[in-house]
Amino acid sequence: MNLVERAKEIILKPKETWEKIKGEETTVKDLYMSYAGILAIIPAVATFIGMSLIGTSVFGIHFRVPVVSGLVQAILQYVLTLVGVYVVAFVIDALAPSFDSKKNMMAAMKLAVFSFTPAWIAGVLGIIPILGILAVIASLYSLYLFYVGLPILMETPKEKVLGYFVVIIVVSIIVSVVIGAVAGMVVRVPAAGSLVIP
Repeated sequence: MNLVERAKEIILKPKETWEKIKGEETTVKDLYMSYAGILAIIPAVATFIGMSLIGTSVFGIHFRVPVVSGLVQAILQYVLTLVGVYVVAFVIDALAPSFDSKKNMMAAMKLAVFSFTPAWIAGVLGIIPILGILAVIASLYSLYLFYVGLPILMETPKEKVLGYFVVIIVVSIIVSVVIGAVAGMVVRVPAAGSLVIP
């Protein structure tokens, strides 16, 4: 799989690409090593550069997160993102029978991994923290990709797609909050006094 071509295809031709992905033989390791593990680096590194090296301004005050704190946060963000993808895939698979869908962990992994593509790519906007709102818009497109791929990969009946989609989104939000809380316990956001203000 060519990473650049696949990213372009899933963003520009989602329906056809999901059909292609459905028929591909792969493993969880391959999905992580050749795709998710590479793209998930983008937002972590961009946020580190934006917050620790460039800095941001809030109400006219410019500040930067200390480099060591920023680096630890970037590593944690990267690892927890990859863990979160697996947890979302696990939930997709576990809930499949409740929505008359085919239980298939590999299909659920493909769905979770490839639907995150726009959000990961837009993570480059973290270099300029003020552009974070554009990354949110890209994340909404990730939801659209997920919605389109759900009936194809999990073989969900049309009348059950919306309910399945909503439940997965709610569970994903809960997973994100829990992961964020864990990250917050491990790495405290620096108090204003410890921020670097040039």
